[in-house]
Amino acid sequence: MWNRFSHLRKNKTLKYGIPMLLLVVGGSFGLKEFTQIRYDAQKIRKKLDPALEARVNSEKQSVILEEEYEKLREKNLDSWKNIRGPRPWEDSKEYQEEQRARLNKGD
Repeated sequence: MWNRFSHLRKNKTLKYGIPMLLLVVGGSFGLKEFTQIRYDAQKIRKKLDPALEARVNSEKQSVILEEEYEKLREKNLDSWKNIRGPRPWEDSKEYQEEQRARLNKGD
């Protein structure tokens, strides 16, 4: 009986090709399921709490935005100075004091 199937065991297509094909096709279906789980979890996480959603969509939100716009209009945005932050090896408090001293000298 084993002699009948000896030529099948020697066939490279059956020995290497079919398992490879099964891995590729099976992996495709497996990845599809895993990515679907990922996207479903993201969709659930992005949903807002109904109370929070009502608060965000309320008319108060537009009033708050208008108030913030008015505050920004009152500020003089043309006379700002770009100040770099401290480097990782620099002491941040010392550097901030140095920057403040330079700004006060310049004014």
